[in-house]
Amino acid sequence: MAVQFEAFCAGGLAPGWSLLVQGQADSGEDRFEINFLSETGDIAFHVKPRFSSATVVGNAFQGGHWGPEEVSNIFPLAVGEPFEMEVSSDAEHFHVYAQEHKVLQFPHRQRPLGIITRVRVLSDHHLAQVELAKRGLSWGDRGY
Repeated sequence: MAVQFEAFCAGGLAPGWSLLVQGQADSGEDRFEINFLSETGDIAFHVKPRFSSATVVGNAFQGGHWGPEEVSNIFPLAVGEPFEMEVSSDAEHFHVYAQEHKVLQFPHRQRPLGIITRVRVLSDHHLAQVELAKRGLSWGDRGY
């Protein structure tokens, strides 16, 4: 798979970071993944939609070993159709959305979050846009 996007997270990951990926699944092959990488070279969070089994898989690679996979059968993606995936982080979990449906919640296995300093998107599918942003966490009346 080709590296389609790679970015450095200044100051490391913190609650409020969000990664948005938009593209099109050109084939049913499992050729798309998102990895959040730590300073130590571990993969703090790996998320991969598997078109072949209509699942979304989350995992972490720490100390030279993969941990137990977490698998979601919620799979709103379709081959040949545009897709949108978003991965966000709060203090306890990564949250994965596909087509605005929550598909996976994955507990942070790497602590502190600040050592997660890079994000990499690998894909052989056509990606239209990738955006990494820190969003302010707020609630209450916005005066609309």
